[in-house]
Amino acid sequence: MTRRRLLHRAIAATAAVAALLLGTVAQAAGAGAATAGPARAAAAAPVALTGAQLAASWTGPLSTRGRYVVDANGNRFKLQSGNWEGAQGTWLGSGAVDDPAQNEHGEPSSSMPLGLDRAPIAEILAGFHSLGINSIRLPFSNAMIHDTTPAPDSAVAANPQLRGDTPLQAYDAVVAALTGDGFAVILNNHTTTARWCCGLDGNERWNSGQSTQQWEADWVFMVKRYAANKRVVGADLRNEVRRDITDDPNWGWGDSHDENAAFEEAGNLILQADPDLLIIMEGINWYGIPLNGLPHGRPMLTPVQNLSNTLIESNKLVYSAHFYAYTGPANSGATSGLGVTNDPRYEDFTPAQLAQVVSQEALFVTQSGQHFTAPVWVSEFGAAGRGSTDAKEQAWFDSFTTILASNDTDFAVWPLVGWTQNGAPLDNWSLLSYDANGVQQSIEDPGDWRAADWNKLITAPALTGQVPATPRWNMLNLDHADYIVSSTMLALPDWDSGARKGACPDTERLTGLGRSDSRGLCTDSGAPQKSGSAYTVVTDERYVTEGDWAYGYNKLQCPDNTFAVGYSVRGNAMSSLLCAPSAAPLPTTGRDLWFDHGDNRPSSGGSTASDWAPGYYKGQCADNEYVAGVAYTWNWNDGGVPDALLCRPLS
Repeated sequence: MTRRRLLHRAIAATAAVAALLLGTVAQAAGAGAATAGPARAAAAAPVALTGAQLAASWTGPLSTRGRYVVDANGNRFKLQSGNWEGAQGTWLGSGAVDDPAQNEHGEPSSSMPLGLDRAPIAEILAGFHSLGINSIRLPFSNAMIHDTTPAPDSAVAANPQLRGDTPLQAYDAVVAALTGDGFAVILNNHTTTARWCCGLDGNERWNSGQSTQQWEADWVFMVKRYAANKRVVGADLRNEVRRDITDDPNWGWGDSHDENAAFEEAGNLILQADPDLLIIMEGINWYGIPLNGLPHGRPMLTPVQNLSNTLIESNKLVYSAHFYAYTGPANSGATSGLGVTNDPRYEDFTPAQLAQVVSQEALFVTQSGQHFTAPVWVSEFGAAGRGSTDAKEQAWFDSFTTILASNDTDFAVWPLVGWTQNGAPLDNWSLLSYDANGVQQSIEDPGDWRAADWNKLITAPALTGQVPATPRWNMLNLDHADYIVSSTMLALPDWDSGARKGACPDTERLTGLGRSDSRGLCTDSGAPQKSGSAYTVVTDERYVTEGDWAYGYNKLQCPDNTFAVGYSVRGNAMSSLLCAPSAAPLPTTGRDLWFDHGDNRPSSGGSTASDWAPGYYKGQCADNEYVAGVAYTWNWNDGGVPDALLCRPLS
């Protein structure tokens, strides 16, 4: 979570933190600022479900179908969520960790979800039900996992059953209570240390203050810990990945700062430990130094347009993004001193401009039938409520909640729980606040301007019921290393030593290749059923048995009644083709599809509105065909890259 107080301190200290790919907002940057609109009509408060009613309304685990999250029965499960923060740490980095003055908003959490000292867990959960939410994003730090010191009794005063527990044990109790009351829980690795996020605080990347291997090991530990609880539904891999003092994160460079590769690897390790979890990937939250004239921005999900992720369980990926009024596509959120730029903030946009920017940065991912298609969960947004007079933020909140409602977008508001003192919230962003005696103050109580917008959002019309299964398209990225997302092949020895190898998920087949860049496209559209795991690795022309379909070219062709599910390259030259056996006979007639002089992709069908190999020619069989062979040549300086596909009908 990025909030003004910490963000300004971090930027003033070093200059770095917030924006979008350069040019994304260029069209809108000069447009007029949004102004406070007319008073908002009060929407009806949400109907509060009991724990038993919420539990009966859905069945875990969750998965995805196209842009929607669904439960185990295939019914839409819209993530209407809130962030119960605290276990990630609230300490500001200096002074005593238990000194309220040294904790964000004066609310020390002792590395546990906030409020355990003020109200019994059951009462806090009743408050959540009153808000109409069905799921909780539950942040934690890596430090919390390894902290063996029992929390002070004062930190769990309202929950004496937790006395003597470590922060992790208290987290266990909260997870058990939430899931026992019907809520879905998404684990969120927020920080490395217990220091409040998100500035230059040592928590910038997954491998800040720890190795990537330790981060992955901690994730595997956490998912195994809750694997038997099918209402623990997701792993939100890391919060707000951003620049540290000297280095930027990137998306696809193949180095130790490559978020795309790190999230891919961690997600697959998690799925090997617990194949039922959703894997939630947030985009890059900030790169560059926020000074006029220097490159900087908040890419979020924009790189996914050309480089998406493919998991070994292809129905488990969810992307996420964060939006706050005072930041912007290229604005860090600073209001004075170093870090202030001329870039617009989200609150500066008109409602139409804001909708366009939110689509460009995040919601485009929900477009159907593309290699990047997935649900988008806006896992943080919020605004200062009770006592705030910020008209621009209020107008932004109205516009933004309208965008979420009109797009039927999954969301999680920040934060759910805070403290009150002398009748006023210490953190007026919280939806529920508790005083020292456990008396609750809610967004629904008189005096909180956000209630109308919150109720509009939580009661907005949404898709419900069965979500039809739709075909998937997923890319393979062999730019820097192997990209094997087949559980079958991961369990087998290296099938082409020294080559870079790609293999589709076990439920998919190869349908396209890029020329000279080693990328591929997989699909399950009309996918034939496989028969066992006796895959064939083809390295020569021994299976070219129905005539020479690419005269003068080298050919790799699958045996009859098998279809291509992977390939390998050396440099960018073809090395082998991986073929899976079909459970039913396949046609052996087909067509040549050449792409040596330009793209050759179906005019309609899967992923044709998106580019999975930008700057390179691509060949792609039709949705009702399978790849039976690849032709290439070393003549004419072609370098052995693929020039043609042999496409055959599935039936």
